[in-house]
Amino acid sequence: MKITRNDVLIILPLSVLIIFGMIMVTSSSIYVADDMTSNPFHFAQRQILFIAMGLMAMLGFLVIPSNFLYKTDWIFMLLSILLLIALFIPDIGTSVNGSIRWIRLGPINIQPSEICKFSLILYISGYSMRRMSEINSFRGFLKPLSLLFIISILIMGQPDLGSTAIVCILVVGILFYAGISFFQLGLLILLIALLGYLAITTSPMRLARVLAFTDPFAAEVVLNAGWQLSNSLISIGQGGWFGVGLGNSFQKSFFLPEAHTDFIFAILVEELGIIGGMILILLFVILFFGLISISYDSFRKGRSFQGYVVFGTFLLIAIQMMFNIAVNIGLLPTKGLTLPFISYGGTSIIIMLSLMGIVLRINNENKLL
Repeated sequence: MKITRNDVLIILPLSVLIIFGMIMVTSSSIYVADDMTSNPFHFAQRQILFIAMGLMAMLGFLVIPSNFLYKTDWIFMLLSILLLIALFIPDIGTSVNGSIRWIRLGPINIQPSEICKFSLILYISGYSMRRMSEINSFRGFLKPLSLLFIISILIMGQPDLGSTAIVCILVVGILFYAGISFFQLGLLILLIALLGYLAITTSPMRLARVLAFTDPFAAEVVLNAGWQLSNSLISIGQGGWFGVGLGNSFQKSFFLPEAHTDFIFAILVEELGIIGGMILILLFVILFFGLISISYDSFRKGRSFQGYVVFGTFLLIAIQMMFNIAVNIGLLPTKGLTLPFISYGGTSIIIMLSLMGIVLRINNENKLL
């Protein structure tokens, strides 16, 4: 099949991002891995395994017709809800740092909230296609919101405010793209903002993070809630324009927690400089341009479900990228959100590559029309 501009706009930046991520996971985790396992390449080796599994999943979705996903979207959604419920069953959910977000299967931890994001893209896209004529009615609008409410309660129970926010924005974004009115959009934004305010003000830990975000270097917070953000900003500040050199980060030496996951961007800028950070963002922008192009091409050819799925994929990657970078540079309070294709994490990379497999499949189908 002929390689088109859209193929290049997806495959080229995706390949570079995966390589970029593998290099940064290796560099940022070397000290913590050696301390935890006496193997400095422990996390790097596991990330290679996760990427291999993700590429296999990507190839699997590359051969599955997108119409099959349209017919079975409810199965993915049901499975995700069952996995979210399973987290609260004793001896199934695994607690890490006070949060129950993982289900352990042998050496692998599954994060149901990541799988839920994947399923929501498929299901809300399918719903928008099936109920296109009802989407502006109260009844048609209420059904996806009821589902979103159930999922939000389950994710907040872990607790995980960051993933809850991502899920809410994802659903609202696809529904707006599908044609809900500005009034409905405004109502949803107000409701989500109100729930977010209540979630923050009723949790001492979340409130402490927000207060630390306003002044991370204050004496009373720098050693507590402001520790991660203050060290992230120090890391970025040390990088300057060109960085201290790959592998030479000082902050990854047990000063910056989660250096290979949530705060990998700070280590990247410290080692490769602002220029390195800008190159990373440019790669994402190229990928986004390709996703929007494929989504537009799908709608132009009368394939609404496929257009919504690709747009949802763009929205998920864009939101997580912006949230992660904003947290790293101090524009948002600290939240546990990974940087797509870059941060260490099995479920995240497998889900993201699965979505890219679906995107490439849709693009191949568009070529035949």
